[in-house]
Amino acid sequence: MPRTSLRLLGAALLATCLGAQAQPPAYPQQPVRWIVPYAPGGTTDVIARGLAVKMGQDLGQPVIIDNKPGAASIIGATFIARSAPDGYTVGTADSGTLAFNPAMYSSLTYNAEKDFTPIGGLGRMPLVLAVHPSFPARNVQEFLAQARKTPGQVSSASSGPGSPLHVALELFKQRTQTDILHVAYKGSAPALQDLMAGQVNAMFVDLPPSLSAIKAGKIRVLAVATPQRLALLPDVPTMAEAGVPGFEAYAWQGFVGPAKLPAPVVARLNKDLVAALRHPETRAKLEELGIEPMPMSPQEFADFTRSEQKLWSGVIRAANIRLD
Repeated sequence: MPRTSLRLLGAALLATCLGAQAQPPAYPQQPVRWIVPYAPGGTTDVIARGLAVKMGQDLGQPVIIDNKPGAASIIGATFIARSAPDGYTVGTADSGTLAFNPAMYSSLTYNAEKDFTPIGGLGRMPLVLAVHPSFPARNVQEFLAQARKTPGQVSSASSGPGSPLHVALELFKQRTQTDILHVAYKGSAPALQDLMAGQVNAMFVDLPPSLSAIKAGKIRVLAVATPQRLALLPDVPTMAEAGVPGFEAYAWQGFVGPAKLPAPVVARLNKDLVAALRHPETRAKLEELGIEPMPMSPQEFADFTRSEQKLWSGVIRAANIRLD
């Protein structure tokens, strides 16, 4: 073989070897850390831990939950946003993180639109309008009649200013043109306790923490803020059936990484996340708690987030909710 051909062949073989060496190792090569921006034991933590086990099995690496609560999810969200975009630090971002906080804070330590890579949906928790059993209204129309008869005197609790339960109340007030007194608590547990005790009249509650109280008759549900009736509450009408059309409200959660997460990593995480959400045992456990699994592609979750931002930013501005 001529020397020129030998040199060309050698160069080609060298390039092939170098190219093979340049290929990054298959993802993942180490444990994946899942940041949960709330304390252990709550709904967000339960969802993450339930999915992390199945995802870890499929990924071949442990998925470790790391709780970083505080500041309306801002601490955890900022940690995710500032992490290396290598797929080893990802986490939960909810309706507050992505849809509410940008409208409620004049400045944030993260940019909801630019600092995250959407990976997929996790789950959504339907909200229901509940009252204390002693409250005279037996349905939504009677509730509205009472609110209009005594403006500002019917009280409705929430888990805190700017929470999903609060903004759902504000949307309800705007759609029904009613004046209802908002009573903010530091968390859904004390708010629910006072509703059961009759210290407040009403509350938009999400199903996971309130199901036992509903089933025990400690609170009475007037309507569900979902398009269809819920399997867990088949006898309760939707808001549309109750005379408030177009009213839907959920607390929802999604899965994100820092910005510029490589496409192959996003695809792998989404694949295993969707598989976990659709796994019969995992899905059944979530649904038993009142959590609707929300499997989505990265693009579907990005589109969903934008639509939620548009809706709730308008509600928040109209209600003049500011947290700084």
